[in-house]
Amino acid sequence: MVMSISKVLHRASVVAVAARLSAPVAAFHPAISNTFSQTSSTHRRSFAVRSTGPLYSSPPTRYLLSYDYIPDVLEKRVPFREGHVGLAKEMIEEGTCVSGGPTLPPGEAVPNGALFIFTTKESAEKFVAEDPYVSNGIVTGHSIAEWSVVVGSN
Repeated sequence: MVMSISKVLHRASVVAVAARLSAPVAAFHPAISNTFSQTSSTHRRSFAVRSTGPLYSSPPTRYLLSYDYIPDVLEKRVPFREGHVGLAKEMIEEGTCVSGGPTLPPGEAVPNGALFIFTTKESAEKFVAEDPYVSNGIVTGHSIAEWSVVVGSN
């Protein structure tokens, strides 16, 4: 069977799209499968397409922990900073904290709070419960919000 170049390209496109979507090719074009052949009078070529994963996957839900700090945070945090940062680093190593750091109004030098990203609500709650900034009055208020990531990676 000899196929025209346009038919070969069409079938290759269908195979590539189907493989990328991790769906059976036959669902898109019953005449072909994940491997198809082109035969000519002199040789035979086989083309195989391997999937590299789904075209789209749901991004993870994350949890944002927002802190409000006392106005003189820079002076008062010193004895508790090592424990605060150490707890965050420990949870990052465990894979339960994604990132975190202070928040500042634009153009100012003193943080007015902090923002952390966690993989679960429970891990955000654990951080609050164990954070020396909270137990020693550096944090005046906090909130945890569910964040549905739509674009980007985190």
